[in-house]
Amino acid sequence: MPDTGLTARIRENIVLYGALAANLGIGVAKFIAAGITGSSSMLTEGVHSVVDSGNQILLLYGQKRARRGPDAVHPFGYGRELYFWAFVVAILIFALGAGISIYEGWLHVQAPEELRDPTVNYIVLAIAFALEGASWTIAVREFARAKGDGGWWQAIHESKDPAGFIVLFEDSAALAGLVIAGLGVWLSHRLGDPRIDGIASILIGLVLGLVAILLAREAKGLLIGERADPQVVETIRTIVADRPWIAHVNHVRTIHTAPDSIFAAISADFVDTVPMGEAETLIETLEDDLRRAVPMLSSIYIRPEKHENAAPPVPQSPL
Repeated sequence: MPDTGLTARIRENIVLYGALAANLGIGVAKFIAAGITGSSSMLTEGVHSVVDSGNQILLLYGQKRARRGPDAVHPFGYGRELYFWAFVVAILIFALGAGISIYEGWLHVQAPEELRDPTVNYIVLAIAFALEGASWTIAVREFARAKGDGGWWQAIHESKDPAGFIVLFEDSAALAGLVIAGLGVWLSHRLGDPRIDGIASILIGLVLGLVAILLAREAKGLLIGERADPQVVETIRTIVADRPWIAHVNHVRTIHTAPDSIFAAISADFVDTVPMGEAETLIETLEDDLRRAVPMLSSIYIRPEKHENAAPPVPQSPL
């Protein structure tokens, strides 16, 4: 019997839950260390962890909302609501994570605080690196399993499930931030210049800003609506074209209505001798075959249309 309870949901969202658990514990430790040592970069890292924790909660909320079924107002369901929350996450990283980090760093450069014993910082950074590294490892393993044999950047660009690549980006930025914070604390004490700690905070903010821009770009594409994988489109086209009563496949247009849900609109030139009553039965059989071949097809629209009257194909945009 399949597990449909809490355990199954945790397993399904292991990347998000792993990142959330790591960020909550790390955030508290970073704020304590910042209060004890007065480190700007540690305070920035604390804010970073709080923002990341909020992001994971928003993505979990978005996934829950996206599971709602179709209704009269949203006949294709609410799957793309997850894409909206992914875009919100990108904005929060930019506005809160990057903005506060750069502002705090600038204040620390303008009015540097007296240096204190950095031992607590090093301990917290080491623990944080271990926890973030574990979360990052989970995210990398899950994304590598999902992406198949394609390249990493291509897989991120073509992914229709933002939760996986957002956590991957966040954890990568978190590890980079910890390295920068550690170097900032060490150089500040090594050179006796507390302003370096503030510069480290600014650098962390710039890293977060870059990640936020990349995430916003990917989330925007999903929010507007992206076509299915080209292999899926070609599979649909091949199945339709193989029917002896189809003279020509004019076009196959798809859009993801959720990470695991695709709407397909197919224009085909039917053989003129096929009676309308028979065509209805043939189309129903074709739809069943398409759904068996591509289980993610949630809605299929097949339009009989003369080839010469069909709309021109949509130009393919570069990746």
